[in-house]
Amino acid sequence: MQQIRGDVLLSSSLWANVALAGLSALLFVYMGRNLRSDRARLIFGATIMIPLVSISSYLGLLSGLTVGLVEMPPGHALGGQEVLSQWGRYLTWTLSTPMILLALGLLADVDLSDLFVVVAADIGMCLTGLAAALITSSYALRWAFYVVSCTFFIVVLYALVVQWPADAEAAGTSEIFGTLRALTVVLWLGYPIVWALGVEGLAIVSSVGATSWAYSALDIGAKYVFAFLLLRWVAANESTVGAAGNPLGPGAAPAND
Repeated sequence: MQQIRGDVLLSSSLWANVALAGLSALLFVYMGRNLRSDRARLIFGATIMIPLVSISSYLGLLSGLTVGLVEMPPGHALGGQEVLSQWGRYLTWTLSTPMILLALGLLADVDLSDLFVVVAADIGMCLTGLAAALITSSYALRWAFYVVSCTFFIVVLYALVVQWPADAEAAGTSEIFGTLRALTVVLWLGYPIVWALGVEGLAIVSSVGATSWAYSALDIGAKYVFAFLLLRWVAANESTVGAAGNPLGPGAAPAND
């Protein structure tokens, strides 16, 4: 915690997200206050979890709870040196990115089984990314887990770019889905790039604070801007969202009174 406090660049990258996550949560509660349809409320439930998970995570990083010093293995540009690892970010992404995909899947009215596969691939992407960040025994294994994580990411990208647009077209939500898909794909591509260029990968950017700000900037766009655009559209088009289908998935039967 003292090391984080002593690095203005690093600490500011964390406090900025705490503030934005808190303000976003309050704003989203206000925006979703009048939603009534089941699907719209499910989208709201998934979306509000994004800033709530983020504010908890960033406070964990600031407190020193979810950071640690990791000695880079031989072969790494900083081999033998201890580097501050913000491994808590990977836990955040493991919990928050499935909520983003759940909200997009509900918006596009995708099949429940397809949604499950994509969310599972997303969780696999985050956990193998965590392994790549924490391995100290072998530089090659760090990159091996990085490749596995990127492979999971390709599954997610395929669904967003190839499969889900047709579902969104059928559900009448293709316009906003296209905007959110583009935002998500472009920003999510930034995370593996930052990893590769930052202190965890090639260390071309050797500043922990600069790497942290790169991740934080991506989080701001991929989480809070994404959630705002989504909820604003859902609140203005609830009838379209509510008519998209059964929120429990095709073939789900309503419960008896």
